[in-house]
Amino acid sequence: MKRLWTLMSMVLLMSLVLSACATPVAAPPAPAGETAGGEASASAGEVKDFTTWYQYDENNEDPASDERVGNQYLRDTIPAFNEAFAGKWNWVNQPKAWDRMAAELVAAVQAGGDVPDLFEMGSGQVTQFYRNGTMQDVKEWASAQPWFADLDPSAIAACTGPDGGLYCVPVAERPHLVYVWKDRFPEGFPTTPDEMLAEGERLKGEDLYAMTFFGSTDFDGEGATRGVWMTISSFGGTYDDGAGNMLLNTPENVAAVEFLRTMVQSGYVPEIAFAGGFQEENAFKDASAGAFPTGLFGYRYVNPLTAPNGNEYTKGNEEDMLDAITAGDVILSTFVAPEGQTPGCEVAVAGFGIPVGATNPEAAFDYINWIMSPEQNVTWVLTAGGGYPALLTTREMDAFQTPFYQQAGKVLSASACRPWAGSMERPQEAQPLIMDAVYKLIKEDPTADIATTLQAAQDEYNAGN
Repeated sequence: MKRLWTLMSMVLLMSLVLSACATPVAAPPAPAGETAGGEASASAGEVKDFTTWYQYDENNEDPASDERVGNQYLRDTIPAFNEAFAGKWNWVNQPKAWDRMAAELVAAVQAGGDVPDLFEMGSGQVTQFYRNGTMQDVKEWASAQPWFADLDPSAIAACTGPDGGLYCVPVAERPHLVYVWKDRFPEGFPTTPDEMLAEGERLKGEDLYAMTFFGSTDFDGEGATRGVWMTISSFGGTYDDGAGNMLLNTPENVAAVEFLRTMVQSGYVPEIAFAGGFQEENAFKDASAGAFPTGLFGYRYVNPLTAPNGNEYTKGNEEDMLDAITAGDVILSTFVAPEGQTPGCEVAVAGFGIPVGATNPEAAFDYINWIMSPEQNVTWVLTAGGGYPALLTTREMDAFQTPFYQQAGKVLSASACRPWAGSMERPQEAQPLIMDAVYKLIKEDPTADIATTLQAAQDEYNAGN
């Protein structure tokens, strides 16, 4: 399965929310015996297993798998790592389902069960893990490494917990932006909501749609973190007050929801946007929708493609989108924003955490230093990471001078991206509350008062503070 990082069953969610918060554990001291490149000389003792939890599975060789790139990454790099650390570590990966691995780890830590030495994680899980005492604070160790000063400060911030500790090491940034069929917008992609509405009306006359987006309440309200958040943040809105409370009922948020309601109710968004199961992508794949706000890493999954001019990109993998961008059929853009506002978006970071109770945390430190070396860093970002490098020097390397990354860099520099959950400490509760409210307002009951509905969701969340 694909894309998402923090989904879990509601039953386990409630048990975690009610559990007592454990105190985060400080990281062990830096491992001894490292070379300047992060590798270690063979130690005299028994070779120890280095255990990881990835959502990728090196034993899955299905070429049609959504995660074939990550699967291949593990097949290629597990032997390389074992060779680099021969006599010291033996990398053993335990693949986990993307939508259950976070919950499984929290439960394992709290029960004192078996946990990996290193956990593939996203910045969206930082607060959840912090509240449940799941991850070690690696700030002291990381800040002493030569690569730390080269990290994008925003990536560090995304991995920082409420107490200022560092609970994940960022490797790839996965901000959100808009994929656009260039020929659907001959005058360029709109920059303001009014322009977008006008284009929506024009395209509707051609039996087309201005955009598609994650409009369903599927996956516990995941849509709240995607196109909905891009709209809210572009209107200058927010989901929180900066002090841990939900803040939905604001003039900016009301205006943003009103814009989405108009887009939907005017027929500028296809019905499939609300079908769930990532079916909203289909309207962009066949070019019936001109734009698709989603994550940067969406290029891996939105395929095959048929351009408005008839060009077909049918390899059925991530190259379809990259080829379409190289050909100029697809361009990348910021989202629309009212005058005086900077386009907004979600920013997520992919990287690693070291769980509390890890048997060999020093193996995780060796692995992270190995990944931060130039060659390994490029490989991880392009394959397992599927994003934009968190290391600034890596961004300057040839691999990231392609049309895709060049356009992405320009879009990101023109955007004000920030994590959707802000200061809220229970994002797994906040997410469905927000998306349920927005879905009701733009699709289910378009006559409902926006401010009242947003206030109700806000009050429900804050009652638990």
